Amino acid sequence: MLAVYRQDVRELVDAAPSLLDTHPPLEALRLWFDRLASYGRIKHGLAEALSTATSAELAGESYGPVVGAITLLLEAGKKSGAVRPDIDADEVLLLVGFLWRIDSDANWETRAQHMLNLVIDGLRSQHARADS
Repeated sequence: MLAVYRQDVRELVDAAPSLLDTHPPLEALRLWFDRLASYGRIKHGLAEALSTATSAELAGESYGPVVGAITLLLEAGKKSGAVRPDIDADEVLLLVGFLWRIDSDANWETRAQHMLNLVIDGLRSQHARADS
């Protein structure tokens, strides 16, 4: 299970540059959030299976790379003018922390998508809001 968890984190982090290569920054960020949502759902299930100590260790291992991926996406969005300049990756990770707390029921995906849309709207710069 630990190897799968680590592989999922690696794939999540590695997706950021690839998404930026093929999509505008704000769209890449949103698509990356979709992947983060899937990862969050996996993590929620794994948390029940792993001991607290192991969960904390894994969270510590994944925090830096995940924040790095978010930083890459945010900086591209800021450079393009699509993302507010006053946002940092730590804040965004706190904002999307709801993904780990949504009940894993039939409405999970609908609720996650709606809340991720709200986060994207909040990250959007005034310039990007005027254009949409």
